[in-house]
Amino acid sequence: MIKIDLTHTINKIPLEAYKQDVKTINKAINNKTGLGNDFLGWTSWPKDYDKEEFERIIKTAEVIKANYDILVVAGIGGSYLGARCAIEALNGLFPTNKTKVIFIGNTLSSNYVHQVLNYLKDKNFAINVISKSGTTTETSVAFRLLKELLISKVGEEAACKAIYATTDKARGALKQEASQKGYESFVIPDDIGGRYSVLTAVGLLPIAVAGCDIRKLMAGAYDAMIEFDNEDIMTNSCYQYAVTRHYLYNCEKSVEMFVTYEPQFTQLGEWFKQLYGESEGKDQKGLLPDSATFSTDLHSLGQFIQSGTPLLFETILMIDEPNYDITIESDKNNLDGLNYLAGKKLSYVNKMAFEGTLSAHVEDGKIPNIVLTLPKMDEYNLGYLFFFFMKACAMSAYLLKINPFNQPGVEIYKQRMFKLLGKPGVK
Repeated sequence: MIKIDLTHTINKIPLEAYKQDVKTINKAINNKTGLGNDFLGWTSWPKDYDKEEFERIIKTAEVIKANYDILVVAGIGGSYLGARCAIEALNGLFPTNKTKVIFIGNTLSSNYVHQVLNYLKDKNFAINVISKSGTTTETSVAFRLLKELLISKVGEEAACKAIYATTDKARGALKQEASQKGYESFVIPDDIGGRYSVLTAVGLLPIAVAGCDIRKLMAGAYDAMIEFDNEDIMTNSCYQYAVTRHYLYNCEKSVEMFVTYEPQFTQLGEWFKQLYGESEGKDQKGLLPDSATFSTDLHSLGQFIQSGTPLLFETILMIDEPNYDITIESDKNNLDGLNYLAGKKLSYVNKMAFEGTLSAHVEDGKIPNIVLTLPKMDEYNLGYLFFFFMKACAMSAYLLKINPFNQPGVEIYKQRMFKLLGKPGVK
């Protein structure tokens, strides 16, 4: 379903040389014997997911859509990035859905939180709080403030019916509160880490509330799971992508710039950055994941990419068929000089911008490019794409001989912050 084009990588990628490594790592992934193997639940999730909970998610989403104008998702990192990028990728930046999905709990900015709370004062809203532990600072602070606002508007009994918790199955502060207060609850699986959780209840409930078909999303992920359960590097496009990243990293490229040509895919770049940055950035290793939206960012980053320090390569995500298109009309005065585009589709102009940029960056700038192409952006293809990137990420990290599923560096800033804040028990 996804096409990978490696003809623009400057140097030919020696796929054959990786054959044995890929076979060994693929076996370790399937047998769950590699580093961090207790977090490999996502590898079979499109087949093994909890079907009963899945149906409950769909029913709950319908209840939320029927009774509330807004679902406020409180979460940070993998607890919101997957849902947000999926909703924007599928619905665009100006959705027409009756029920809006907005996000909080991903920042400690008083300005942002104030504006969100002020916006909600006269709105009929529900809350989906997402946290494995229930003690994540950004999310917990936002949830406390949201609860106060909701209770002041509708009373505690109605507020409890409007709160949905996605958390640990059996333990943690949020699970305890949900049980005490009677919140409808959904499970974050023990063997799936946050950045791999978009296809669990973490992502599925907000995505369903936004009006997207999560059955098709899971169907796409399932087909990708079947297709990429293949140890042959010569036929597995997912592993070809992983190997190409590793090869370019060893060619002294230190940055991978994930590029799209659609503004509604900008958050997909943010999800990509967390997935790869948190999975690979360890032991003084790993590519720095960056992202850009062209042609917009060509007017800001274009000069550096074309002629600056040669530290990066680009991974381009293209879509064959846009969801909408516009024809450029002729203008009799032609003061802007654009009549040469008359009769052409805007999608065609966008594609020529891609092809011209690809040529300039590869041929003149000597910047390696990987081009990934999907036939269209819909739920099925997005589910497929999510699994493609997650499987490729595991392979990439194992090629670096690191654990793809932990994030020890993240804990360091938290401890320093807690100490400064005077949190009890932190020295």
